[in-house]
Amino acid sequence: MPFLGQDWRSPGWRWVKTEDGWKRCEPFSPALEDGNNQLNDISHTVILTGDDEDEEIYSTEDCEFAAKKRKKDHFRDNTDSQCFYRENWIYVHKESTRERHGYCTLGEAFNRLDFSSAIQDIRRFNYVVKLLQLIAKSQLTSLSGAAQKNYFNILDKIVRKVMEDQYNPRLIKDLLQDLSSTLCILIRGVGKSVLVGNINIWICRLETILLWQQQLKNLQMNKHVNNGLTLSDLPLHMLNNILYRFSDGWDIITLGQVTPTLYMLSEDRQLWKKLCQYHFAEKQFCRHLIPSEKGHIDWKLMYFALQKYYPIKEQYGDTLHFCRHCSILFWKDTGHPCTASDPNTCLTPVSPQHFIDLFKF
Repeated sequence: MPFLGQDWRSPGWRWVKTEDGWKRCEPFSPALEDGNNQLNDISHTVILTGDDEDEEIYSTEDCEFAAKKRKKDHFRDNTDSQCFYRENWIYVHKESTRERHGYCTLGEAFNRLDFSSAIQDIRRFNYVVKLLQLIAKSQLTSLSGAAQKNYFNILDKIVRKVMEDQYNPRLIKDLLQDLSSTLCILIRGVGKSVLVGNINIWICRLETILLWQQQLKNLQMNKHVNNGLTLSDLPLHMLNNILYRFSDGWDIITLGQVTPTLYMLSEDRQLWKKLCQYHFAEKQFCRHLIPSEKGHIDWKLMYFALQKYYPIKEQYGDTLHFCRHCSILFWKDTGHPCTASDPNTCLTPVSPQHFIDLFKF
């Protein structure tokens, strides 16, 4: 049975019918239930204040207030607690209307889109890490206190996943390096109140980041023992085809360090030329020609030189999508309540940088 309070936009309370009538139902943990039972037991207890004549009787309203405060403090002190929502989508609005008061913030979107579960999906892992890296570089102070707390909880889960699965540690190292550099700058400017929360909390977070960096530095890759077919057993044309599928130059270099054969294939000029043509326009790499000793263009050096001046194309297995008809941001797999006749024509993939730009005012 729904019940609307003074604010008609609130979801209201949940009520349960009992033998004594309707009672309000509030979800809470068993630990809090025991604490609330203890507070309810003393609802009519006489508390002595020193003299037998001076008494103070706690009413039922006082006990309910104490129980609510106890529950609020419990969730505030619990560092692992996060905000969970049934819908993994959010309506993006940048101004107040008669129906909606206020506007959507970056921190609100970060909490609502369930990035904590997204990192468990290998298709979304790189997308979430890249988004966290962009926030660390420039938008960390734009997050609310709850969103910053959620940010570091997700970051903790990412580091644990990398330590356990050993999946893409280089990407996480870059994220932690950018985050530690940003925090060092912000902590120095604490007098300007650029950070939400006590300065000691941020110092502890910075120490945690440094600890994560040391753990990733000492990470030892497990050797998988397999008596079956290995990468080295594949013919040259298949190995060359695999290298041409890579879109990151560092991945090509890393794979080339496995065997001498792969190193030879990774140094192919045509491979690096295709990579430059994929990421950059012809006008861009014509301005930065780097000839080799033999007079040919060194496409490998060209790629890393152009990377410093121009952004490269990003590839992700799955991204967030924006519905232009409903102005809703959501994961494509989870969907959203679209009212368009043909929802697929209204969808636009959202890159991590586009996600940041959506909430700039």
